[in-house]
Amino acid sequence: MRYYFVNEANKLKFDANPKKFLPEFGGWCAYAIGTHSKKVKIDPESYTIEEGKLYLFYKGAFNDTREKWLDNHEALKPKAHSNWKKIIQ
Repeated sequence: MRYYFVNEANKLKFDANPKKFLPEFGGWCAYAIGTHSKKVKIDPESYTIEEGKLYLFYKGAFNDTREKWLDNHEALKPKAHSNWKKIIQ
């Protein structure tokens, strides 16, 4: 995996604790994991940070899964975590 940093200070923070900054669900779309148990590529500019965790989403011309996630993330988040455990087995 390749990482880009805005400045050296951010890189040093990452190097000190990389797990803190890694996205949930291996960097796949959180909405797709929660709704369909499928790995879907993301738009790196479509994300949320919830309870210190980074969630990434697919965003296309006609579909913005971040907005769908925000509409129902209380129900989707536990499903996504459950589905992710099955996917990575």
